[in-house]
Amino acid sequence: MGILDLTRRSLAGTLGALVAAPRVFFASGAAHARDHLLDAEWLATAGVGEGFAPVVLSPDFAATPVGAGTQRLHWVEPSPDGRTAVAVARRPGTTAVLFDRRAGSVLASFEPGEGRVFSGHGRFIEGGRRFLAVEIDRDTGAGMVTRRVVEAGFAIEAEWASSGIGPHDMLPAGGTLVVANGGVEPHTPEAVGAEIAGASVARLDPVSGAVRSVAELSEDLSSLSLRHLTSGADGFTVVAAQDLLADGIARPLLYAVDGEGLRAFDAPDEEWRGLRTYVGSVCLDASGAYVAAASPRGNRVALWRRDGRFLGSLTLVDGCGLAPTREAGQFLATSGLGETVLIATDGEGVGVVARRSGGPRFDNHAVLVA
Repeated sequence: MGILDLTRRSLAGTLGALVAAPRVFFASGAAHARDHLLDAEWLATAGVGEGFAPVVLSPDFAATPVGAGTQRLHWVEPSPDGRTAVAVARRPGTTAVLFDRRAGSVLASFEPGEGRVFSGHGRFIEGGRRFLAVEIDRDTGAGMVTRRVVEAGFAIEAEWASSGIGPHDMLPAGGTLVVANGGVEPHTPEAVGAEIAGASVARLDPVSGAVRSVAELSEDLSSLSLRHLTSGADGFTVVAAQDLLADGIARPLLYAVDGEGLRAFDAPDEEWRGLRTYVGSVCLDASGAYVAAASPRGNRVALWRRDGRFLGSLTLVDGCGLAPTREAGQFLATSGLGETVLIATDGEGVGVVARRSGGPRFDNHAVLVA
């Protein structure tokens, strides 16, 4: 089925106390007490003025930046405590920022291990008592997962190899820790002339870090860098790719992590080409039945059923951030032009049901808070 221009009515009828002080590279000018608490529905990161900041999005899409820093922040991970969150800088960043998403204040920051940089992603575990971060060795590109104690100022208590180079995203799923080892990162100096990314998806023991399995793509797909992950409550996991090559070949950019292998999603060749070799964000909806992927290079958001059946796509200029809403079949999408868009599917087509402009320059990701 092609792209459907669905009306808002048709879709709506179908879808029903930490010790560290902030470091000098992250200003606390917005950390003063507010006269009210923020109503946080989603969290994101964005370019704000000459710097970067975590952003709190209210149910009506109003965006409130928290603090301001010089490093580009990427993913935001809300804590199960219902109040705080951590925004992590992407490679070559060296800071992660803890903030109060209700008060709109910066609380603390922490750094990667010696000689390493953050990859942009991290996850709370154990009810928010521990935090996992993905890090990359500056010299070798080797990946490391660090486990940190939140009450100890995010001090590292253990670390494990990610079983690959250039890891980008990581999440707990199905009783394992899933890591997307991107290999060579597309659109970087290292990628010039490269044709093999060396990417993989590793499944690690969440307690010991022991390798349970490593999945790689076939030789004809070896130019793909596996970068972003999403998973459902049942452990179903999807990984999104970016391509080192711009040779016109329509390679699938979305894969289900199927046991110890990877299963490609289906889409017409023109849809894969329309993503212009790049998926910057992937997301499951609240029901776990639908998957969305966004390409800021292709100016598109595309949706699939969980089984890999393609549903359709729509235009969102420089759109990348994706998060579920609390309704089945709905997604929030954000763009680098300051747009927030509510996208929905009725299981057959794709449409826009709400839109707001005038926000900050949103980065790649958004997340729904509990």
